[in-house]
Amino acid sequence: MQAAHKQWQKLILQWGREMRLERGLSQNTIAAYTHNADDFATWCIHLCPPKTPTAVCKEDVEGFLLELYERGTTPTTQARTLCALRSFFSHLVEHELLDNSPTEGIHPPKAERPLPDTLTIEEIDAMLSTIDLSEPSGHRDRAIVELLYSSGLRASELTSLRLSDLKWDDSILSVKGKGSKWRLVPMSGEAMRQLRLYLSCRAQFATSDSQDSLFLNQRGGTLSRMSVYTIVSRAAERAGIAKSVSPHTLRHSFATHLLEGGADIRQVQELLGHENITTTEIYTHLNTSHLHNIIDSLPLSHSKK
Repeated sequence: MQAAHKQWQKLILQWGREMRLERGLSQNTIAAYTHNADDFATWCIHLCPPKTPTAVCKEDVEGFLLELYERGTTPTTQARTLCALRSFFSHLVEHELLDNSPTEGIHPPKAERPLPDTLTIEEIDAMLSTIDLSEPSGHRDRAIVELLYSSGLRASELTSLRLSDLKWDDSILSVKGKGSKWRLVPMSGEAMRQLRLYLSCRAQFATSDSQDSLFLNQRGGTLSRMSVYTIVSRAAERAGIAKSVSPHTLRHSFATHLLEGGADIRQVQELLGHENITTTEIYTHLNTSHLHNIIDSLPLSHSKK
């Protein structure tokens, strides 16, 4: 059992290093994938006899997925686990430790994709109005909410922004998204105004170690994703919004409002940094009342009496 454990540990570590250095995956993705692989490794080690990575067969993978199902894990988690195991065993095949991946021919469970919550313009305005601008952190928080909504950024993209990423002359942001892929995102006039107000008092947060980070915490360090989540959720709570609101809710709202305003889905895909357009297409199913209003406004939709 100890020998099997060491082999799993060694190969998962090598695989994680390759994902980071050669494939450029985000730290969050790498952490999720290695966690899934570690979980599978623990399961294999406790088989009788214990299974090493190079001894795993298709039936082992299917057995583990059944185990996840019996644990009550969601289809999404099961599918992500299979995706992680495919990546791990593909790594072993590429390095000629296996002839074929034991994940071949295994299909993930179909998961229903939940429609994300969105906010109305009035709800977003209500959130912004609750932020206390008498404090330096108020200008920072206001700029954060404005930027999350008007540029559709992920929380991780916002916290990784640098001062040098602000292209004032062109009113755009240079954003580093998933997979270390860069994209250019327009800034609204209001977001730029709030950013300038924040930057006028950023020095009150900054220290000699702050460097080029755009959004800083009270100690001068880079603001964390959890802090951004707290800023957004507390603003929604103060505004009396009953929905569960996160930075991603603002991103969903940005995409939905763009499509409602007539933007092309390909444009929205580019602004959001989605690699696959099917990810963006979920927004075409949102807010059906808006579509009904459009249909009802057509001349042929009015019955003649």
